[in-house]
Amino acid sequence: MSASGVVFGQAAVDQLLEVLDLSPTGERAFRGMSPQVGPQRVYGGQVAGQALVAAGRTVDPERFVHSLHGYFVRPGDPAEPIDYQVECVRDGRSFSVRRSVALQHDKPIFFMSASFQRQEEGLDHHAPAPPDVPGPDEVPTMTDRLARYPERLGIWALIPRPIDVRYIGEPGWVRPGDRPAEPNQRVWMRIDGKLPDDPLLHACALTYASDLTLLDSVLSVHGEVWGPGGVVGASLDHALWFHRPFRADEWFLYDCWSPSASGARGLAAGRMFTRDGRQIASAVQEGLLRRVGA
Repeated sequence: MSASGVVFGQAAVDQLLEVLDLSPTGERAFRGMSPQVGPQRVYGGQVAGQALVAAGRTVDPERFVHSLHGYFVRPGDPAEPIDYQVECVRDGRSFSVRRSVALQHDKPIFFMSASFQRQEEGLDHHAPAPPDVPGPDEVPTMTDRLARYPERLGIWALIPRPIDVRYIGEPGWVRPGDRPAEPNQRVWMRIDGKLPDDPLLHACALTYASDLTLLDSVLSVHGEVWGPGGVVGASLDHALWFHRPFRADEWFLYDCWSPSASGARGLAAGRMFTRDGRQIASAVQEGLLRRVGA
């Protein structure tokens, strides 16, 4: 814990593990809680991560998640528990498919389809990682960056920080006018502590992290920022593909960009690479983006 009272490091990671540890409430039914301190609506990465936990608990552990596709349909209330219902769509010889629905007050706030596959060998290739990217130890920490903008701390001054996020360029929460337009938003990330070895848990932690900076790449193209004098937004959908084994508590580069923005919506895509250049995952998301006054 820092002098300001913000929880980070292993203590924050342990709190994240509690959030991802759902309670069974029936056959293929689970209940999740939100952190005691958080934003006014449930963070999208949290509900997606919990939905994947629920789906994964109904699948043979020898089958690993390789993709998920989800839609955010209502804002979640962090003061209320979230109930997850899982439908077994198919169990084949190689693949299992699940549909996981998150509900509050008997209404869906998020639903996800996830596919799991038994381990197989096959063709193997991926595009190279971006060249000449400074390492995580060569760029400012989140604490260093936030110190420059105390008036824009907001909820960041209160919530636990289980993810170590290090921006290579300027983040979207700087002051209006302080952010140059850049075609890519690149950050180094890792879970800021030690996770158990369970591959499903690492996939859920990566899902949690993947929603954190992806949509910001749409703003990066225009040099725009979040909040007063900039833009407010919300995730509409989220898709994630897992390509290779990884640990979410080891550094990975999240390279994000935006192919298109129009109609108050922005499309963002991202690739995740380990420090040695292996591509471990890909993400795509569309979000609602609206300008707000100063």
